[in-house]
Amino acid sequence: MITTILSIFITLAVMVLIAKPSGIYLAKAFDYKKTGLDKVFGPLENLLFKLSGIKKVNQSWKQYALALILTNGFMIILVFAVFRLQGVLPLNPSGNPGMEPTLAFNTAISFMTNTNLQHYSGESGLSYLGQMIGILFMMFAAPGTALAVAIAFVRGLSGREIGNFFVDLFRAITRVLMPVALVTGLIFVALGVPQTLEPSITAETIEGTAQEIARGPVGTFLSIKELGNNGGGFFGVNSAHPFENPNAISNFIQILLMFLLPAALPFTYGKMVGNFKQGRVLFVSMLMVFIVFLSTALFYEYQGNPALNALGIDTEQGSMEGKEVRFGTGQSIFYALVTTATETGAVNTMHDTLTPIGGMLALSNMLLNTVFGGVGAGFINVMMYAMIAVFLSGLMVGRTPEFLGKKIEGREMKLIAITMLMQPLLILGASAAALYTPLGTAAISNSGFHGVSQVVYEYTSSAANNGSGFEGLGDATPYWNITTGIVMYIGRFFGLITMLAVAGSLASKKLVPETVGTFRTDTPLFGVILVGTFFIVGALTFFPTLVLGPVAEYLTL
Repeated sequence: MITTILSIFITLAVMVLIAKPSGIYLAKAFDYKKTGLDKVFGPLENLLFKLSGIKKVNQSWKQYALALILTNGFMIILVFAVFRLQGVLPLNPSGNPGMEPTLAFNTAISFMTNTNLQHYSGESGLSYLGQMIGILFMMFAAPGTALAVAIAFVRGLSGREIGNFFVDLFRAITRVLMPVALVTGLIFVALGVPQTLEPSITAETIEGTAQEIARGPVGTFLSIKELGNNGGGFFGVNSAHPFENPNAISNFIQILLMFLLPAALPFTYGKMVGNFKQGRVLFVSMLMVFIVFLSTALFYEYQGNPALNALGIDTEQGSMEGKEVRFGTGQSIFYALVTTATETGAVNTMHDTLTPIGGMLALSNMLLNTVFGGVGAGFINVMMYAMIAVFLSGLMVGRTPEFLGKKIEGREMKLIAITMLMQPLLILGASAAALYTPLGTAAISNSGFHGVSQVVYEYTSSAANNGSGFEGLGDATPYWNITTGIVMYIGRFFGLITMLAVAGSLASKKLVPETVGTFRTDTPLFGVILVGTFFIVGALTFFPTLVLGPVAEYLTL
């Protein structure tokens, strides 16, 4: 237990140390002014711009949003075709057939929305071409899109031009995702992760039977899977598989990669608005919430199952059901909380077997979607809550709320309110429909309260673009493929567009001079109000659902 706590502390300490330098680098990478990075990446980017006909002209928020939707829509259609036709396309040594239409629909949307929800088994569902052209391609494009929008959003808040979507997308890939993924990919390969285009091999076991061992270009897949907060596994059991997560060092690196960009973005924001205190308040607020969630989850996971304890069964090592013995209880729940806090969705344990409270906290990370959040989209969600906190504070003192020197008025609050309501509408509406119809309830593998948790977790994971699941749910059916696909698409793009509109509206407003009555957003007091807003809004929206699921399950153990 002490060793586990020490390893978690070291991981969090390293994350805190690299967050600010990484945030400063991100701000420089997307700066349209000349920087030293242009000498390194400029020639490649200029060549790509020339070949694709991209011109470095600023767009309005509407043009930026249209470019975002059309580009992502085209990529969804392209990879859908690859999935459907993979049976007759090259690089398919295992002879995998083309995907069933609803599964191809779900998978294309899943990976283009940074969700990576997988209703297929990784090693048996896709050819190498499908993995590389379909999945790996989108694992760069999807986080690149979200990171581009986040930077454009911050530009708008700071009163600058929104920028150009295509320039930002290219820079996200060439200056951020590709370099880090290349280096970490080589590290993973050195640690024993396979990197080959050869087909599966047949090995003879000690018992004398034949065993098919899947392999492939896993090293390159794994690095961007974690860095881009993608989370989809090359293998069906994801990072519990020894080829995707060979040892404690690879586990440590994966957690750091999941944290890297979400933890850096608050400091990027502080750098771009010219006030590092702003970013520090956001970072510390999210870190405190994460530590509270993690500590609570660790406590309950190490308590084990009360029913087993009552029977005198030793659970000193905590609840080991569904956990990889190489990592144990502590690193399993730590990974589960990190992956749900950062919108990644990778797993090194079966979330369906977490204790009710451990599962509830993983679920709560996604319901709030503000405990760091993912690459770009999650950070925009955090900023939405920051504006809500400012608005509520303004109401309490009778002043028009201001954020970064701009008045937040009716137009902005209407857009924010609609954005805030969309996630509960998607999650609770889709869950209610699934629990009502036989097409939905037929997938539930556990009756009672845990069955409710399985359904709510699946749609929460979809709406929050996380992708992890309570895998006891039989979700590989047309009903679940179609409904989760719709939820993923709306959950991803609706909020990005409405918050771009908010940024565009604020960018056009004049600065309001700061006075003694201005509510400062770079103080510990604002951090406390922000955290309170997280929980007040979250509790009012989702607490009844949590009571019907994990809380009721815990009370009946």
